[in-house]
Amino acid sequence: MFTKILIANRGEIACRVIRTARRLGIATVAVHSEADTNARHVRLADEAVCIGAAAARESYLRGDRILEAARATGAQAIHPGYGFLSENEDFAEACAAAGVVFIGPPACAIRAMGSKSAAKALMAEAGVPLTPGYHGDRQEPDFLAERAAEIGYPVLIKASAGGGGKGMRRVDRPEDFAAALASCQREALNAFGDPHVLVEKYVLRPRHIEIQVFGDTLGGCVFLFERDCSVQRRHQKVLEEAPAPGMTPERRAAMGRAAVDAARAVGYVGAGTVEFIVQPDGAFYFMEMNTRLQVEHPVTEMITGLDLVEWQLRVAAGEPLPLTQEALAIDGHAIEARVYAEDADKGFLPSTGRLLHLAPPLEGPHVRVDTGVEQGDEITPHYDPMIAKLIVHDRDRPRALARLRAALAQYRIAGVTSNVEFLQRLVATPAFAQADLDTALIEREQALLFPAPQPVPDEVWALAALAELQRETAEAAAGDAASPWSVADGWRLNLAPERRLALRCGEQALAVGAQPDAAGGWWLSIGGTRLQASGRLGPDGTLAARLGERRVQAAVVVSAERRQVFLDGRTWPVVRVARLQAGGRGDEHGGGLKAPMPGKVIALLATPGTVVEAGTPLLVMEAMKMEHTLTAPARGRLQAFRFAVGDQVSDGAELVDFAAEAAEAAGTGAAA
Repeated sequence: MFTKILIANRGEIACRVIRTARRLGIATVAVHSEADTNARHVRLADEAVCIGAAAARESYLRGDRILEAARATGAQAIHPGYGFLSENEDFAEACAAAGVVFIGPPACAIRAMGSKSAAKALMAEAGVPLTPGYHGDRQEPDFLAERAAEIGYPVLIKASAGGGGKGMRRVDRPEDFAAALASCQREALNAFGDPHVLVEKYVLRPRHIEIQVFGDTLGGCVFLFERDCSVQRRHQKVLEEAPAPGMTPERRAAMGRAAVDAARAVGYVGAGTVEFIVQPDGAFYFMEMNTRLQVEHPVTEMITGLDLVEWQLRVAAGEPLPLTQEALAIDGHAIEARVYAEDADKGFLPSTGRLLHLAPPLEGPHVRVDTGVEQGDEITPHYDPMIAKLIVHDRDRPRALARLRAALAQYRIAGVTSNVEFLQRLVATPAFAQADLDTALIEREQALLFPAPQPVPDEVWALAALAELQRETAEAAAGDAASPWSVADGWRLNLAPERRLALRCGEQALAVGAQPDAAGGWWLSIGGTRLQASGRLGPDGTLAARLGERRVQAAVVVSAERRQVFLDGRTWPVVRVARLQAGGRGDEHGGGLKAPMPGKVIALLATPGTVVEAGTPLLVMEAMKMEHTLTAPARGRLQAFRFAVGDQVSDGAELVDFAAEAAEAAGTGAAA
């Protein structure tokens, strides 16, 4: 066995490999870009070497620098993880030439499976079922259109050298074929440097089922059962599970044999995945082979009790496979959800920023979290925005699904937008609960997955206000007790003490009134409701609160200008709006309103030329990571704004031309 390995990757998979290596007593070397200098995988490894700038092409895709790092540190082998150079035959060959073991298949196997069309030709020779289609070399548009007509619509055009959904289009009508073909070829050329495509029959309501295979250097080859990866968006996996729901022993054996035949056909060594498209009637067709460890390998580990990274290391060191096919068995059911920094409501747009708060569910025998980040780490635009993989396991699918729902409800992430709530809605759909799976499930369930915005519950406003009051009380207690300015009890001359907190959540805004009660809590006025509230706010934002007769466990985490309210498995981004007024001395108001601090104008709320009442919001500034609403100091006419939305303003800048009613009347009288 190796004594030191280098991990040519980053993030979650690098941390995953380090965990197994440490258990086996193998020292690890991390490589990293300049952007990843303080990344978690760097912190976990025994040694670390910087290999270049933030861009992957200048660091993680530089095989020469990775080999230099291996030589400099004395690493005997390189684990490529997934992505980057994991399926690069040139890098595998370079490792062999340098006398460093590549923990993966031989370069010839990677090359054979790297081209979809060439791989399908090999699979045809090996007797592996193929989707009806054209997989040849001719690429003339008219010729491919003729093949599509012979196959029968709908068809799928796919980039031969691609993956990840790039260079792939479904075509339903002959008149759309030419445009779709041109688009696929352009995308394939830009993404992979190769415009070559193949055309296949599009299977209606297909499932995506893959078989995990493992080969050793002694000729052994087994399959470790299947994973269902049907739940996808834009041909990228979102949820994976093992075993596949509804899989019969006979079909599992047939697919397993086909996968092993595919692996043997290319002399495969190490971990690999053979992916199949499966029709509703159970017929299956070879799609492609991924010549590396898959992102979703943990679900296979959970149902077999095995460590696939350990298997990779043992096979790469020349050992035989640890188990025979007959010794392998399935235990229970596992589901994996990919937790990403992305905004599902905005087309799954990646989100970047610092993880100001990251509280994953508690791990145990039934719950596993594989991650490459911790609280305080940065999600940068340079790499995949994965936060973690959440994996659950139980004795059957309904119990595993219940575990997943509970675990997702426990996740708390602030600082970036995450897909956790989208995942919660996804696993709650009747289609997923009933295992009515196919690759179009997300498209079919749009109404449930992207519901119309709902009113913010009163409990959320109450918790946000209560947390603000608790923080201010704590800050006042820590200040100068003799100073009247340190008292945050809402004292008013000749009136009952009352605070007013202006809050906003999305398009909804509310002013919450707060009066202290005799028990140390607050009476909160929310709309037309009066609610007694009290609670304890922890340093991590946890809030044990009592709202009326209801006791709740929640969290309110400060994230820049937001107060992320976590309640009942959901998150609401509530903004505390500071109401600032400016004007002259006493009751004399006129001229302009000045910026109370440097900042940016983010909204204009009134129309120039109109008469407004005192307290009417005029504009919103963003400063010191807070929103500040400037209001009219008196009844009067808003004459003009001096700045537009997006303009930066300096401290004291005149923002508005405003004429108070008395000043305007005096001006009119003088003119008369």
